Amino acid sequence: MATMLPQVAVAAHETAPREAKGLSDPFGRTLTDLRVSVTDRCNYRCVYCRTGEGTAPPSELPLEDYGRMIRAFVSLGIEKIRLTGGEPLLRRGLVELIRELSKLRTVQGHRLDLALTTNGHLLGPLARSLRDAGLSRVTVSMDAVEPELFARITRVPGSFEHVLRGVRGARDCGLGPVKINCVLMRGWNETQIVPFAEFSRRENVVVRFIEFMPLEEDRIWAPDTVLPLEEVLGALRSFRAITPLPQNSLSETALRYTFDDGIGEVGVIAPVSQAFCGACSRVRLTSDGKIRTCLFSHFDHDLHAILRRGGTEADLRQFIEATVQKKEARHHIGETGFLQPGRTMVHIGG
Repeated sequence: MATMLPQVAVAAHETAPREAKGLSDPFGRTLTDLRVSVTDRCNYRCVYCRTGEGTAPPSELPLEDYGRMIRAFVSLGIEKIRLTGGEPLLRRGLVELIRELSKLRTVQGHRLDLALTTNGHLLGPLARSLRDAGLSRVTVSMDAVEPELFARITRVPGSFEHVLRGVRGARDCGLGPVKINCVLMRGWNETQIVPFAEFSRRENVVVRFIEFMPLEEDRIWAPDTVLPLEEVLGALRSFRAITPLPQNSLSETALRYTFDDGIGEVGVIAPVSQAFCGACSRVRLTSDGKIRTCLFSHFDHDLHAILRRGGTEADLRQFIEATVQKKEARHHIGETGFLQPGRTMVHIGG
């Protein structure tokens, strides 16, 4: 049985609401999106993320501590929170954390979007509880619609049916529009572009194709493993004519399309071939409580250390405000001298 989080877990050190004033970096970008990894454990070993062997000790904190750090971010103007991992549904008490975070909508007095990224394996039985706790929407990582290929990518036999049940369960209980994230890798799943377009239309979900980024443990990334934007669009056009859709916001990462009959939606997130750093609105909190100002940063900033020293919410806010002033202007993938970060995606948070 999940341990109930005390109400004070999110509301500690604050007796009255504080007006959110907004976070801005040195380049004039307003930071509104926070991604929080609540564990680096995962029940999959996807080839573009984990190694196929061995298990390192998990890196995770008490859920109450994430709640306190998230509250400090929200008090500074964060409007979107995405809980990630690893696989966040492995954390006992996650539903209770979401229930507590949903209360910040009232405390801070502004719209707060609560989202979750999951591999979907455990989602089916939990979808309704997550929705009832206050989760706004869900994104499922799913890299093939052919069960055998899916199992080869995840290295978990029989995994596809679990994920399909999770996608349908989330859609049917109102956690939509459900988004599907597919990382494309040449030599692995480039044949899945058209089947995913069909899947979007058939299952009434939004599909996002993501360029493979150099953040995997096995270090298999190379420029020729990336399927760039135009190649993906060409494959989609071979299926049906596509029509661009307008951006939902200036910081949206996906280029969105529908088909000539208006059924289905697909998008392409192209951080390698079409970098969108100029409109970046994101900041990340790793499972061990460190702020990452960019996925490809070589530096961590230990926010949880403030809590360990008994710091107040004011101390957390001060540290956050100072840290975002160190946010990088852009990544340098493809440039001479580019070095992959020492920490990989599963340790940073997807």
